[in-house]
Amino acid sequence: MDRGTVGSAQSGRLLVEVREEGSSAVVTPAGELDHHTADVLREPLEDCLAKGFKRLVIDCARLEFCDSTGLNVLLGARLKAEAAGGGVSLAGMQPVVARVFEITGADAVFSVHDSLEAALADESG
Repeated sequence: MDRGTVGSAQSGRLLVEVREEGSSAVVTPAGELDHHTADVLREPLEDCLAKGFKRLVIDCARLEFCDSTGLNVLLGARLKAEAAGGGVSLAGMQPVVARVFEITGADAVFSVHDSLEAALADESG
């Protein structure tokens, strides 16, 4: 598989790394995704879509917190990816983050996987 680092962004409590994995962009947020850090994730997601990646895999293993603003960033990326014929998969969510998706029902609109490997193997997401 092709593995190339596309870029990274950081602001305070959130670091976002982006790399290519085959035909997917793997986006790895680490830290806290909230009102103050949402743009740190939004911008790389939009850049990936603008570069032609239709499939985004969000590796959530290092995401420690996600509030409603962060959830909206991910939902917005999902809508844009689906409009382009692709999708967004979530992988490796920590229980505290998974709970936000469960409470809001957002887990039903994403392809959610236990691991990054499982998400990359699932071509439907």
